[in-house]
Amino acid sequence: MEPLLEQAAALAATLRQPYDNPALTLGAALGSSALAGRDKLVIADHGSGLAGFGAWAEQLVAGALGKDGRGLLPVVVEDVRAPGFELAPDMRRVILGRRPDEPGPGREAGISVAGPLGAQFLLWEYATAVAARVLGVDPFGEPDVRESAASTAALLRSEEGTAPTVVRRPPALVEGSVEVHAPEGALKGAATLAGALEAVLEAVPDGGYLAVLAYLDRRGDAEAAGLRALLAARAAKVRRRPVPVTFGWGPGHLHTTGQYHKGGPQNGTFLQVTGAVTADLPVPGRPYSLGELQLAQAFGDLRVLRSVGRPAVRLHLRDRPEGLARLADALA
Repeated sequence: MEPLLEQAAALAATLRQPYDNPALTLGAALGSSALAGRDKLVIADHGSGLAGFGAWAEQLVAGALGKDGRGLLPVVVEDVRAPGFELAPDMRRVILGRRPDEPGPGREAGISVAGPLGAQFLLWEYATAVAARVLGVDPFGEPDVRESAASTAALLRSEEGTAPTVVRRPPALVEGSVEVHAPEGALKGAATLAGALEAVLEAVPDGGYLAVLAYLDRRGDAEAAGLRALLAARAAKVRRRPVPVTFGWGPGHLHTTGQYHKGGPQNGTFLQVTGAVTADLPVPGRPYSLGELQLAQAFGDLRVLRSVGRPAVRLHLRDRPEGLARLADALA
């Protein structure tokens, strides 16, 4: 902890400067980009050595800025050569780890941010507060987070001593171990999993984005994170232009990017992924298990997304490894 504080303290003095203030510069760039219509913040790591920092910046920016119909959507990609890093009119790119004078892909119309971890924490928190001021939103407010929590609580509410009841409708399509659950007409008559996924990509509005929400095991089902790049690559072929694709593990995203999903610009399309539970544990003092709790959180979030008019499709994996492999094949 002490090294992190020392790194932050080394930067703190510059934050009082009206000029040569890196956090003020970054915050003004982020806020002005969103106001100008470049409201997708594509974040790629290029040798920063800060594993997972992009995900931390994602939750900070999305949760602080995504409200009142405004915001900046962070899109964390694997590296500067990953699908989705292509430059588009509605995207602002940030590269972590490369200094401004260092050559390499992505320098055009991009921002480079380099520095030790403690300084990065302080830099991004200050910059996000500045961006919120530019956008005119309260960076600490979470006006839309409670909706999914209330929806989940309603699903879990039951008579004492009984498990919650969740109505499960028949899938619109089944291929192997993958069930596709979608509102009527959403799949445009697709008869295959590949066709259903293309229908989801075609539903993304111009200037919008696709969010993949995986209510799975981030360790046991780690391969699911690869869906982001596969969908981004497929979207570029189907739509003939880059389409921002984000990936989040549920239910953790509900208090971070979930705020942007409900309170930000209404141009998101959602692909939720759930999976069969083979080894479950009871929740002490409650009439439901951890698996039932996770499914209720997924259903509660899906209900809220659809209630506010967001296109949302759920994929359910009857067998998780086989299902993820089939999804990868369908997107290849």
